[in-house]
Amino acid sequence: MGLSGHLTVLKSAVQPRRHGADQDPVLAVFSLACGCGVLAVAVRWWLRRTDGLGRPRPVPWYSLGLFATLAIAAAVPVLRTAGEESRLSAVASALAGAPARVRCQSLGAAFIDTGAELGFVRYGANGVPEHSTLIKHEQCGLLASYLAGGRASPPLNEVVAVHVLTHESMHMAGLTSESAAECAAVQRDARTAQLLGATSAQGWRLARLYWQLVYPELPSDYQSPDCTPGGALDERLIDPPWAITGVDRAR
Repeated sequence: MGLSGHLTVLKSAVQPRRHGADQDPVLAVFSLACGCGVLAVAVRWWLRRTDGLGRPRPVPWYSLGLFATLAIAAAVPVLRTAGEESRLSAVASALAGAPARVRCQSLGAAFIDTGAELGFVRYGANGVPEHSTLIKHEQCGLLASYLAGGRASPPLNEVVAVHVLTHESMHMAGLTSESAAECAAVQRDARTAQLLGATSAQGWRLARLYWQLVYPELPSDYQSPDCTPGGALDERLIDPPWAITGVDRAR
């Protein structure tokens, strides 16, 4: 399950920023293969350091450099994505109240993906949500853009990406109803933003923007009449998107 693909209509309104890091298994395998190439060339030279006349053979710097360069070039995006996943996992764990893992969809997987959801959490055989979520490639890219800066006035697609992380964290916390998870998420978007480096005022503005512009446009199964100030789903947390105090704090 995951945040409805209904939100993909935002793509036509806001131009997304592309993500430069793809944790594609092909890159990881290629990097490992090139690393093995470096080792193979070095070992081959070491075992045959001299020719048949006893003269020293030159170190094959070109071959070593080529394999090493390719290995590093392929490894950098994989390692960068791993770092981003680690940070997002820490945020999700704080929101879910338990260790949680965030995985970013690879570019290769995104290319063949036909699903409209922006992220999802699988259920176990017992019907309990797993503590792991897959965030789609573009949303992870937007989260990376948000982490890179511009938290004072993020574009709407980055606001949605931050909310996707919050929403899926609510599923990992045990909420199976989409409307309940969505209402819990809108009340924690400000905290998610702060965990990602925003100030309290910036976080509240992000939550308010989602609440005003995106939540009213969601399908009915993602909304609830109880998700209102004083409603049954109002958890009375600090800085929900409907808080009057948030306006004063954001000035």
